[in-house]
Amino acid sequence: MPIGKEDDFELHVKDLQEHKLDAVQISSPANPTGNIYKSENLKEIIKYCDSQNVAFISDELYHGLTYEKEASSALEYSKNAYVINGFSKYYCMPGNRLGWIIVPQEKIKKAEKIAQNLFISAPTLSQYGALKAFDKEYLAEVKEEFKKRRDYLFAELSDIFEIDVKPEGAFYIWANVSKYTDDSFEFARELLEKTHVATTPGVDFGSNKTEQYLRFAYTREISHMKEGIERLKRYLGKAQS
Repeated sequence: MPIGKEDDFELHVKDLQEHKLDAVQISSPANPTGNIYKSENLKEIIKYCDSQNVAFISDELYHGLTYEKEASSALEYSKNAYVINGFSKYYCMPGNRLGWIIVPQEKIKKAEKIAQNLFISAPTLSQYGALKAFDKEYLAEVKEEFKKRRDYLFAELSDIFEIDVKPEGAFYIWANVSKYTDDSFEFARELLEKTHVATTPGVDFGSNKTEQYLRFAYTREISHMKEGIERLKRYLGKAQS
């Protein structure tokens, strides 16, 4: 769907009405923009999907990693929603591939049949790790650290690129680099080769002007990001005197 900053990076009912759909999936907070769907808009989309017999799938993997406001769950507005979540992000267990899906009551048996043919069970090691993941004090510290990293990287990148939206959740910044390039893939390769700074080219996230964007992650400590910012500014001729 061709949405952008003019839509606050959110789908709306008007975007769906033009298409014959079997399902709609959204992510909130989103990757790569970090935006959170407004509650009223989320409610309207779900209401429309229910009325049209369109399955609504809500990727809520970044719930918990939100900064100024909380993200609404699709289950607040419909028992027909499919909700995907897991331990990878907020619970600090990336790579363990442990998660869950909530499905409508009448779909449970079908979902079980699919799951049973994909895997026997989650790895024992991951399950034991998850038992220790519900540490509210530690998770609050992690969340606060991510907020500090976001504020730092957003301020620094805003001196170099145009940032359409300040992330409200997750841990990414979606930067418009069009004043430097019209090919984000080659630009990401150039930055990696010339400055040893790794970024994710926007073309990994679809085809709607994504050649103008890079995604930056603030999953490393500020001291590490500071070195990357200094390299970028030197290379792009924006170093502070």
